[in-house]
Amino acid sequence: MTQESSKSPRLLVVDDEVDTCSNLADIFTDFGYQVDVAYDGPSALKLVEQNAYDLALLDLKMPGMSGLELYRKIRKKSAGTVAIVVTAYASSDTARDVLEAGAWRIVPKPIDFALLQCQVEEALDQPLVLVVDDDHDLCESLWELFRERNYRVCVAHDVASAQQNLRQREYQVVLVDMKLPGGSGAEVVQMVRRENPAARALLITGFAGEMQAAVQQALENGADAVCYKPFDVDQLLKTVAQLSK
Repeated sequence: MTQESSKSPRLLVVDDEVDTCSNLADIFTDFGYQVDVAYDGPSALKLVEQNAYDLALLDLKMPGMSGLELYRKIRKKSAGTVAIVVTAYASSDTARDVLEAGAWRIVPKPIDFALLQCQVEEALDQPLVLVVDDDHDLCESLWELFRERNYRVCVAHDVASAQQNLRQREYQVVLVDMKLPGGSGAEVVQMVRRENPAARALLITGFAGEMQAAVQQALENGADAVCYKPFDVDQLLKTVAQLSK
């Protein structure tokens, strides 16, 4: 496993079959992961509220709350949690709906544990990106753009949540809007340098003229690059790819 982070990856296993949860927890604990288990959707969501999970292994069909409904709720609470759906119904319409909702892979039951381990390692080797912007629609668009290109993507909408994210995970790239509730992008850049010094900071702003001096100051204080809104998508992707190396 080639993890960028020095922290052990944290996994959440959700399945109404107790033996499946126990077996998966034992296997991934032996591989050095931190593993929590839940047997239903509501219990899983409580754990998601308390912990920052790198990856969730979700059963598709569970009583009360399906894996599809659960993943949609997890994505709202923890956008950076990659989901792998484990199911005996891999060819079903519901399984395809889970992929369309943003889940990364579907692994069929009965589980090939060697295959699943490879899928988990591949998922966690994807570069980790944090998008800090108070425009929720823009964050959603950037989440989809980067997930389609195999980045793990977390989002924050203000300075306080950006700081919380930076303390929970180690990022390769942090995209920072220059105007934020509760502070400024320049403050977030300083947090990046303090909390996650290996990360690269990419400024994003739609106010090229108004923010020119602030952008220049942030670049001098540790930001690595700037992209202006509305984005040239190809240039944005190229810049993030370069910074994530």
